[in-house]
Amino acid sequence: MSTETVREPARDRQPSNAVAVLAVTGGLLAAVVAAALTALFAADSYAQYGLPDPGPITSYGLPVVRVIAESGAVVTIGSLLLAAFGIPAKRSGALAADGYAAVRTAGWAAAVWCVGAALLVPFIAADATGRAVSEVLSTEVLFGLVDALEEAKSWGLTALIAFLVAVTCRVVLSWGWTTAAFGLSLAGMLPVVATGHSASGGAHDIATNSLLFHLFGAVLWVGGLIALLAHAARGGAHVGLVARRFSRIALVCWLAMAVSGVVNSLVRVPLDQLLTTSYGLLVVVKVVCLVVLGVVGYYQRSASVRRIENGTGGLLRLGAVEVLIMFVTIGVAVALGRTPPPAELGPIPGTAELLIGYPLPEAPSTLRLFFDWRFDLVYGTAALVLAGLYLWGVLRLRQRGDRWPVGRTVAWLCGCATILVATSSGIGKYAPAVFSVHMGQHMLLSMLAPVFLVMAGPTSLALRVFKPAGKGEPPGAREWLLAFVHSPITRLLTQPIVALVLFVGSFYALYFTGLFDVALSEHWAHLAMNAHFLLVGYVFYWPVIGIDPAPRPLPHLGKLGLVFASMPFHAFFGIALMMSQTVIAETFYRGLDLPWMTDLLADQRLGGGLAWASGEVPLVVVMLALLIQWSRADDRMARRIDRKADADGEADLAAYNAMLKRMAEQDRTGG
Repeated sequence: MSTETVREPARDRQPSNAVAVLAVTGGLLAAVVAAALTALFAADSYAQYGLPDPGPITSYGLPVVRVIAESGAVVTIGSLLLAAFGIPAKRSGALAADGYAAVRTAGWAAAVWCVGAALLVPFIAADATGRAVSEVLSTEVLFGLVDALEEAKSWGLTALIAFLVAVTCRVVLSWGWTTAAFGLSLAGMLPVVATGHSASGGAHDIATNSLLFHLFGAVLWVGGLIALLAHAARGGAHVGLVARRFSRIALVCWLAMAVSGVVNSLVRVPLDQLLTTSYGLLVVVKVVCLVVLGVVGYYQRSASVRRIENGTGGLLRLGAVEVLIMFVTIGVAVALGRTPPPAELGPIPGTAELLIGYPLPEAPSTLRLFFDWRFDLVYGTAALVLAGLYLWGVLRLRQRGDRWPVGRTVAWLCGCATILVATSSGIGKYAPAVFSVHMGQHMLLSMLAPVFLVMAGPTSLALRVFKPAGKGEPPGAREWLLAFVHSPITRLLTQPIVALVLFVGSFYALYFTGLFDVALSEHWAHLAMNAHFLLVGYVFYWPVIGIDPAPRPLPHLGKLGLVFASMPFHAFFGIALMMSQTVIAETFYRGLDLPWMTDLLADQRLGGGLAWASGEVPLVVVMLALLIQWSRADDRMARRIDRKADADGEADLAAYNAMLKRMAEQDRTGG
């Protein structure tokens, strides 16, 4: 992060309510665009789905209400982003005046988000059944429809999360709780990703994963810019530095939106139908808007930062055009969501393709597990990005003349490679459909990849690469990382008993409580399971063999005891699976109707054998690493003692010998 001192304008001359006017204008513009494009391109969507036309209030009101909800979400997330990562808190950890103002804005926007999301529930119910909204407003009818409609339930959950964010923003006063509210607001976007066009039909795994990048890129970009303009209009501090930081975020968001948007569109519409279908034409319009946004936004932000550094201000005036184009793009996106994609109106995919996103015509083999790849956009991308960032950090150290152990770099790359293979090779492809392959993936993500990652010391590397923020400047990456490492949640998770319970208890809680049966049919649940496997493994191995100092350091005997305590639980889990007479998630696996999967119980027992056998191998590696670290710690202690003895002429040894001599003389005298 840059820590250059920039000259700030005394106060932006634009009135602070100008941003509110701009946001409302942009929201209205997005609503008009969404309604107009829906009328132009999606007027016959009900006939295409075989539904009666519910009338203009439902068909045109739904996109307008969705724009209201999404606009509230955008402003909420952007304002919390600014308060958490753009404005310095007080030394006590309390929010400064600018941060508190941003949080208050987020609170009001979250209320709008909540109301819009709640209103969407009856609109979606009416739209899905081809009725007028007034016909579904009775409690009995509405609850019955919502229970059967995943999209309506997702917006109901979103409304609940938005309500919690609004309440939190009314009472939060510290930087730590502001970051928690920011995380909660991001979580509020997830239910929407799990429904809609991207979550149904063939290739929904790729479509949903790409939509994650697309949606988060959009809300961070649009919301961040609005929050930045509001901060400048209030005459806030460090506008130039915050603008430069946002410019970097905006570039990453634009790249994420561009790439993920292309991937998502290719899943929904073939290239030869881009210009011959309503959905394809809307995709083209959206792509044009994104290109214009990228070009206009770059020049707008560059000019704004130069004017701020020259002390002339004008950020609001220069950023207004970018914001309005962004809201037009939101309107296009909402209309796109109202238009049936060609792939959804084509032939019905097979059962396996509907459930997991792609067909599996052949049984898994050793060659297919390692060479039949299907790239995971979330974890595959994360593995490549993490590897690239680590190598960039090592390169930065070498450019400064500092050294970094090669072994740590190799360990990190091995950990990233393990994540990539576990999620994007044939292992990741067959894991949703074959229990034994899933169990192999589980072992790789929870017991092997974290071992490599913690031995690489990523936190230590980051703290050496990132420079401290300058005096009076907003905290940067180094300060955020330190705050996270020393946060109460990190200290709780790395507490030995908590780490042990999470690590070994999650095996039993996931597979022996019915939770796994429920999660299998949802793509977002697969993403959550993989994240859980990685995180609990990292939390367990960090205080045991991690290079980075843990929030709760353990003595070597304590580390050894923690490892030994976990081993029987893994063995018992594998044996329990091997001896079980009941098939876990039998309904889902039989519903896949895979002709080569005939004996589910035998496959489950194979998975139990893998859990039992493969679970011991990483633990042996951990034991070896722990013993080596223990030996090296003893060597370092011995060298320190030798250096001290050389420096003081072995004064400690001489004092000890003198003490023994006095004790001997006292014994003789007493005798």
